Amino acid sequence: MEQPIDLLARPVYGMGQVDRILGLPAGTSRRWIDGYTRGSKFYLPIVRPEPTGDEIVTWGEFAEARHLAEFRDLGIRIRHLRVVVERLRSEFGELYPLAQKRALLDVEGREIVRNVQEVLHLDRDLRLVVVRNDQLVLGLRSQRFVDAVVFDDKGVPARITPEPLFGRVFLDPVRQFGRPTVRSVPTEVILEQYMAGDDPEMIAALYQLELDLVHEAIRFETYQMHQAEAA
Repeated sequence: MEQPIDLLARPVYGMGQVDRILGLPAGTSRRWIDGYTRGSKFYLPIVRPEPTGDEIVTWGEFAEARHLAEFRDLGIRIRHLRVVVERLRSEFGELYPLAQKRALLDVEGREIVRNVQEVLHLDRDLRLVVVRNDQLVLGLRSQRFVDAVVFDDKGVPARITPEPLFGRVFLDPVRQFGRPTVRSVPTEVILEQYMAGDDPEMIAALYQLELDLVHEAIRFETYQMHQAEAA
């Protein structure tokens, strides 16, 4: 009998799709996931333990890229997270520690993360956990990632919101090939019908969606297009 594939190992996107979904400049996800060459120097990936050259991104790789996207404005300093991820893989015995509930929400897991950060002298603005009011809590950027995720009973992401501005648009690796969706309808399908001249009320009735979900799907797709143009 064929065994079900591990959710985090499930192939979902191409590199270009990851850039588009997360609103990243072209080529960013490739640098994070599979490494890159600049001049004569090769920079190892943050997400994969070693570069593979594989264009296909797994759900686990995407989840970690989604977490890294919260740090995108820090530019090259994101590379400093690589040594942290390497150490956390060893500490947790997990391939994708930045995507795991255990590392981000469990008290013992946060202690492990803090210790790794301290030992490796991680930049303050890259820290995943911080001490606030004598409590160990997630840093702002990691908290935003957690707020965008629904974890399953194994502590791995089952659903992810690609952009915090659109909280009801989600990605699910086992639905609609992981495409951004409202309820069970891909947002790109809604936009296509809207651009073809169908009014939002008609689209809502066709797919049995609330009207505000249709508007959110259209706003999300429009936002993604603007992000791609700006990049």
